Amino acid sequence: MKTSFLILAAIISIHTSWAQLKTTPVCPVFVVDVLEGDVNKYSPKSTLGEIKKAFPCFTESVDVSTSSTCAGVFYKNKDIYFYTDRNYIEIRQNFKGKLSLPLLGAGRNSLFKTLGNPKLKDVNWDAFQTKYGILVLYYNKAGKINKLQISTRGTESLKLCE
Repeated sequence: MKTSFLILAAIISIHTSWAQLKTTPVCPVFVVDVLEGDVNKYSPKSTLGEIKKAFPCFTESVDVSTSSTCAGVFYKNKDIYFYTDRNYIEIRQNFKGKLSLPLLGAGRNSLFKTLGNPKLKDVNWDAFQTKYGILVLYYNKAGKINKLQISTRGTESLKLCE
C-alpha cells in the first residue's frame, strides 16, 4: 500500500512540475521621434540585446552570425523593424505606436514645411538629411507615405535590407 501511495505521489509531483506558468512579454508603447531619430530614446545604433531587453515582445530576432539575411529585432505585429546590423529602423504603414510627426499617410507635397528639400529624390522615395543621419520616406501610388526608415548613416553608406 505504501509503495502504491509513493508511486502515485511521484506521478502527481512530476506532472505538476511540468505545468509552469509563463508570462507574455509586454512592450511599452513604441514612440518614434522622427526629428531626433529614435524610438523610446533607442537609436538605430542600439544593439540587438538592448532592443530585445527594452522591447521583449518581438516576433522575430535574427542574429548576425546565424543568418545570411539581415540581422535585427522585428515586431511584425506592430510593423516596426530594428535592423541593428545596418543601423536603421523601419516603420511601415500598419505601425502600432506613436509618431512625433504624423508622416504615415501624409502626402508627398506636404513635407517641405517640416523637413525641407530632400537630399536625394526618386519616383518612389525621398531621402532627407537630418542631424542624426538620413530619413527615407517611401510613397505609394497615391503619393502618400507608407514606409519610413531612420538611419544614422548617410546616403553614401546606407545599406538597406530587401
